[in-house]
Amino acid sequence: MQVDQKCILITGAASGIGRATAELFAENGWFVGAYDIDAAGLASLQTKIGKGVFECLDVSEPTAIKAAVEQFSFVTGGQLDMLFANAGIDAKGQFSEMEWSRIERLVSVNLLGVMALIQAAYPLLSRTEGSLCLSTASASAIVGVPGMAVYSATKHAIKGLTEALSVEFASAGVRAADLVPGIIDTGMLTAGDKAMLPKEGMWRPLSARSVAEAAWAAYTGKKLHIYVPHELTDLVQEVALAPETIRDRRAAGQPF
Repeated sequence: MQVDQKCILITGAASGIGRATAELFAENGWFVGAYDIDAAGLASLQTKIGKGVFECLDVSEPTAIKAAVEQFSFVTGGQLDMLFANAGIDAKGQFSEMEWSRIERLVSVNLLGVMALIQAAYPLLSRTEGSLCLSTASASAIVGVPGMAVYSATKHAIKGLTEALSVEFASAGVRAADLVPGIIDTGMLTAGDKAMLPKEGMWRPLSARSVAEAAWAAYTGKKLHIYVPHELTDLVQEVALAPETIRDRRAAGQPF
């Protein structure tokens, strides 16, 4: 089979950033492959955007990932203009007290699942001119967040992976980049969290649509790490110059 439009494959597409991205790209005429473990969320997304591929997928299962990519390839005739490895889970708690099974699950979804997806999709990306391999990192990839040590570790790893792949994939004409969102108003953000957040600055809560718009811009852009909001670049510079200062502030319970 073959589609006559640009194609994007999105994991974690049933809600939050993934869903907002699926909706935005569909609005702009792209063919969307939407994958998630949330069947009900995928069904409502399909109702919203219509044409596309909407399938349940647990990204911690490499065999299932490979099958999903093969299915998508069959539908699009091997075309993949943009891969958006977005699926991820959160797990709060002190590292020293966290059950090992939770740590394994977090790493399996947030890191190994991204690696397995990119590796499975690379043949499609390399056959599609101007393709982009995009992943979702996090502001916790700028500086590790206490109480979210494992999550922070996986997101730091995503940034490192992106940097390496941006060089490895260049010979095949495939670009690699990642989104580095700050506080996004998704299901991971509780009402209590929202009440304590500032209305302005780098830690103001933003809509999932704003990150989707950054993903849209990434396709034609050249940036390696895309910070949402842009003010997060101030933190990047401060961490690079004085990581101990950031550490000491956080240890004293102070904001960044």
